Amino acid sequence: MSYLAIAALQLELGVEDNLSLLEQEIDLVKRRFPWIQMVVLPELCTYGPSTDLAVRMPGEVENCFREVARNNDIWLIPGSIFERAGDRVHNTAPVIDPNGEVVARYRKHYPFLPYEQGVSGGDQFVVFDVPDVGRLGLMICYDMWYPEMSRQMAWMGAEAIIVPTLTNTNDRNIELSIAQTVAAINQLYLVNVNSAGRLAYGRSIVVGPDGTVLHQASTGREIITMELDFKHVRRVRERGMHGLAQPLKSFRDAGIEYPVYQAGAGTGAFTDLGPLRVPGRHSELQDNED
Repeated sequence: MSYLAIAALQLELGVEDNLSLLEQEIDLVKRRFPWIQMVVLPELCTYGPSTDLAVRMPGEVENCFREVARNNDIWLIPGSIFERAGDRVHNTAPVIDPNGEVVARYRKHYPFLPYEQGVSGGDQFVVFDVPDVGRLGLMICYDMWYPEMSRQMAWMGAEAIIVPTLTNTNDRNIELSIAQTVAAINQLYLVNVNSAGRLAYGRSIVVGPDGTVLHQASTGREIITMELDFKHVRRVRERGMHGLAQPLKSFRDAGIEYPVYQAGAGTGAFTDLGPLRVPGRHSELQDNED
């Protein structure tokens, strides 16, 4: 078997406690589509983007999702939740198997700085295997903007990347382009699921390993069901995109050592970029220049 039947839930959510609603939606999806093997939710969909509501993991909230996964016999990626770990807060996405066991937790590497204050980045890459199907990687929202993240996932064997997302800014068009590019240059499936309603702008997207957009949602509530064919990933990687580009093989065989990644390389031209901070008004910028 090489198919993974997923349901990505683009839900109209508020900036509030959505836990009970999410449990109901997962139950409803499994009743309506009993063939679904995995359900994916958006970033920070449980409590919204306030770090004041950060929880411990393992803990009660994660246990609720474990029970839902077990009762519905599904793999579940319940988006992400702010996790309190010691004196830090991480943006964390659990991966729960059909037995209700947490097989991985991924901490977002790139908080949306300088706006997402008070959130620490993670330092571990996460891939996991769905037995008899394939290997998946996990990123969260802004991680997708960094090509090193998806290339690391591909190097670790990921044939699909799940990207829970919370986007309520006017750069969604750029993110859709990035999603298509990430899938094409790494020859894998990319599932980017965003919230809708008061929490985010929707427009979730699923892209195939040849860069084809398999589905792009609108801005409202939408349940996206899709079968990912991992045999197709392997064929594209072997024969090339439409029999053409084979970027992973070329990257492997070129033997190029990029100076930017070498120890001791310093920050180069990045030194001149200035500090990472929220931009000021133009008048303030002019005063600083003067």
